[in-house]
Amino acid sequence: MINFEELYAQLASSPLSYWLKSLKLQMNNWEKSQLHGNFHEWFKSVEYLPLLEPKYLDLLSCIKADNDEINHIQRQGIKNLLYNLMPWRKGPYSLYGIEIDSEWRSNWKWERLLQHISSLENKTVLDVGCGNGYYMWRMIAYNTNLVIGIDPSQLCLIQFEAIRKLLQNNRKLHILPLKLEQLPKLKAFDTVFSMGLLYHQRCPIKHIFQLKNQLKSGGELVLETLVINNSFSKDRLIPKGRYAQMNNVYFIPSTNLLKKWLEKIDFVNIRIVSSVTTTYEEQRTTEWMLHRSLNSFINTNNVAKTVEGYPSPIRAIILATKP
Repeated sequence: MINFEELYAQLASSPLSYWLKSLKLQMNNWEKSQLHGNFHEWFKSVEYLPLLEPKYLDLLSCIKADNDEINHIQRQGIKNLLYNLMPWRKGPYSLYGIEIDSEWRSNWKWERLLQHISSLENKTVLDVGCGNGYYMWRMIAYNTNLVIGIDPSQLCLIQFEAIRKLLQNNRKLHILPLKLEQLPKLKAFDTVFSMGLLYHQRCPIKHIFQLKNQLKSGGELVLETLVINNSFSKDRLIPKGRYAQMNNVYFIPSTNLLKKWLEKIDFVNIRIVSSVTTTYEEQRTTEWMLHRSLNSFINTNNVAKTVEGYPSPIRAIILATKP
């Protein structure tokens, strides 16, 4: 079973210590009554993985670990166990000669935002909707104090624990199987990331309020989301039915409207640092993610449109500071 005890110990000696009691109750309840039907089967792959110490580890320019003592048979065994945890949507990971080519080239997004965000050194960071923790591994390369991710996907949690075991059980980062609305108003994080979540919210302004409630005064919000071009006929898109074949996209704002929301919620130092159209090179089907991907969601006769006729996905990164 997932061991949260080391996280509890870290929280006990931190400004987040008052969160411990309620968090333990949540995790106990999750373990007793909320496990996915495939959880134990997935977790077997983690149990069978070896605990490895990388002789070479790079988290700064990529996520790559190696150890020349790993032989071909061991490597193939590890690869088979990681295959059991497909689909891998966030990555890539290069682990002992195994190349996990994920659906998203998440390193591209990381490079887009890295040059703009505040220093993460000695910071306590929250990654909301963290997936399998790809960005969290990149964060700890910058000498963070503690990185906590939350994501309700139990498969993503298992993927994270598998990667952790292959990286010598690193405990500077942790994922909790929670949603943002399950957190109290902690007001304790130096940086809060929310990437790829806002358009899935029925009430996006409420989501931004909840993010603000996790930041300490002077803390930075890193918000990445789908947007529409400011030249669109309206300042928002509310899809009827699906958007790019996603049935849970409720509200896509223009960047101008997004900035107005942040201003209304009293954020300061608001700036758009990136706005790019998603391409087939960045999001695609791979050996590690065999389901349909972006090329099935875009109109083949007009790549500026989704299959439903809406503008193709543009993803923006916006930074803001809590006063």
